[in-house]
Amino acid sequence: MTTEPDTTEEAEPGTPGTPEEAAQDTADDSSAEQTETAESTESTESTENSGGVAAQPSEAEAELAAQRELRERIERRKAEKKGPIASGTKLSGTAADLMAAVRAVESGEKPAAAIAFRAPESRPTSGPGTPAARPSVSPASSPYASPASSSSAVPARRPQPVAPTVGDTASAPEAVEAVRVVLAQGGAPDTLAPQVVSALGAGADGQLRADPWQLLQVAGVRPEQADGFARALLGAECGPDDERRGRALTVWLLEQAALAGHTVLDASALTAALTQRGVPDPDTAVQSAVAEGEALEFQDAVEEAAVPAADGQADEDDADGEDHEAAERPVRVLIGLERYALAEESLADGLARIVNSLPKEAAEDWASSAGASGSGSAAELIRAVAGHGLVLHTGGDTARAEPAALVAAARSLGLRVCAAAHTPDGRRRFAALLAPEDASDAVSESEADSVVTVAGLLAGAEGPGRDAEGAFEVDLLVVLDAPQLDVESAAMVVESLPDGARLVLSGDPAVLWSAGPGRVFADLLAARACPHIVSRTPDPGPIGELVSGVSVGELTQVEAPGKEVVIVPVRDAGEAVHRTVQLVADSVPRALGVPPEQTQVITPGHGGAAGTRVLNSALKERLNPGPGRFGGFDPGDRIAYSPEPGRTVPGQVVKADADGLHLECGGAPVVVPKERVEVSVRHGWALTAHQAVGLHWPAAVVVLPGDAAPSLTRPWVYTAFGRAERHLSVVHGVDQALPRAVAEVPAKARTTRLPDLLRAQVPPTA
Repeated sequence: MTTEPDTTEEAEPGTPGTPEEAAQDTADDSSAEQTETAESTESTESTENSGGVAAQPSEAEAELAAQRELRERIERRKAEKKGPIASGTKLSGTAADLMAAVRAVESGEKPAAAIAFRAPESRPTSGPGTPAARPSVSPASSPYASPASSSSAVPARRPQPVAPTVGDTASAPEAVEAVRVVLAQGGAPDTLAPQVVSALGAGADGQLRADPWQLLQVAGVRPEQADGFARALLGAECGPDDERRGRALTVWLLEQAALAGHTVLDASALTAALTQRGVPDPDTAVQSAVAEGEALEFQDAVEEAAVPAADGQADEDDADGEDHEAAERPVRVLIGLERYALAEESLADGLARIVNSLPKEAAEDWASSAGASGSGSAAELIRAVAGHGLVLHTGGDTARAEPAALVAAARSLGLRVCAAAHTPDGRRRFAALLAPEDASDAVSESEADSVVTVAGLLAGAEGPGRDAEGAFEVDLLVVLDAPQLDVESAAMVVESLPDGARLVLSGDPAVLWSAGPGRVFADLLAARACPHIVSRTPDPGPIGELVSGVSVGELTQVEAPGKEVVIVPVRDAGEAVHRTVQLVADSVPRALGVPPEQTQVITPGHGGAAGTRVLNSALKERLNPGPGRFGGFDPGDRIAYSPEPGRTVPGQVVKADADGLHLECGGAPVVVPKERVEVSVRHGWALTAHQAVGLHWPAAVVVLPGDAAPSLTRPWVYTAFGRAERHLSVVHGVDQALPRAVAEVPAKARTTRLPDLLRAQVPPTA
């Protein structure tokens, strides 16, 4: 491991300033527009008046000049309307804050829990019916921060809203207009109307009037803002003890918990969070939400170690029988949203069906294939699949050769086989393992149906297709990057498998978990419901040695004679940004021959003084400067495209026209409509580790500024370091926080029901 000397260098021009300056950009844009108009008027007046008395215009000339100036202003306004409009610049006060917050959440700039607004001025500070003051909760610096185990708060991760399409609003213009009226009456920006209609459906205006707290169903809206909206509509009828408020906050907290990875919440954690939100009777609020069908309640048995009973008590317990034992068995009360709770139950049922189904092929055929693969982990995997419908396989990136050997063996038996990766890059890399002589970027046509992405398989755009009953036409499905399966996508995969088909879930358990709720792969490993094959194939080289140590909690010094791993110490975030740009643009290309377009910057969050926004701005200024004519983008910009929540596809801007922003992503053309650009496209020279999961680059620069220390965990460090193939630079500004995170901060807990549901249907394996 090489450490670069701590040198003092002059800051480059165009380096972004402080986070406060970046946060002020939107307000500055609005004030600049007004200033420009005022300066233009003053300039005209001073020019006309500079010539003295003889230059005074006649009344007719003055009138013509005024009309000309008015026409120029109108033309400027028309031109401005054709360009991108910064969030909130046409609004003021609370409405501007709310609109900017919703845009920030939709674009991924801020997590829902990180948006804070000033309280309405009319809000009473004391007296009957006033919510109790609650402590402020500092948001995690990473927009993907997992929840803490404390039951006193429910932090939120970055939400992944899907903005309404043009068809959504065009199909109900009357509904949108009716909602605009209600929003204006409540002091909310009327531009939220399409999102409200998309969230509430038909009759959204009536729903808002009857229950103003339904505004919380729009992504980015906070309880404080919904309270202000309700006060404006309801007046004196509005109070913190309103049953509608309690129900809406219960659902909102469960949605925030889902964004943080939970499928359910412990009832005590939920009631504690409601208390913090000023709900006087949180238990009643929860029960009201359950009674209305907005949430579901579960009572799961708690497994406890047997406690030896006293001699006199043993006979009494025996006489009481099993009914007494069942009555005394402790349970935990869990509350969850229907969509995630039912998806988890459906997943458990489907997995039990796969486990209990009988394999179709003779075991001896599989045994011969295993023998042909040798005696390593690949042979163990083949033998396990021979006798079981569901098998788990764990290992690093190099261990993917073992599922590839399994796919080859199954093909040799004439079986219908499909392998699904999390990203197009993972798909390409696995296809190359199956056909090493053709390791080009494009997947060959012969592999197109057998190696797919999970999203493409579920959407029907890729893969072998479905039979008349809707099941995949496969005998064996191998899902790679299995830790990235959330509970809903996993349930859809399992439900789509026909009876008798085998399922192999393969992945690296040390990486970050799925963006969506659930921890399917980790839950299956914990439930021990099926065979688990652990690969013995290590990742090679200094980078492989480094990440292997991180996976077990050790940050070791590794020998890197070819500068495979380099540590770059920095003193502050400004220096971190400067050194990162220097590494990507100069040092790595010169020393290692890796061009900037093959080097990826990874940082803990979007915000902060060295987050993705600041780094992308600095990298664009150096590598592809331009005016950003289309929503801030120019041809040649590296981008991160999110076609759906939880998925990130890297690409490049090709051009922009009336159809939208034209991208090239993994060799495929993509056109993003103009109204979707702000939500689904952002610059991609710098990504978060969550966005980079399932992707690899020849070189990676991991940036660890000082303000990132609280958000570092072992899975984050493992994931970020593991994205590099040939070279890893670590811009290190967190001192001892890095080894402490690796040694002491494991993955944050997620509350799920899958292990208990599986144990009830499938006996644990040995």
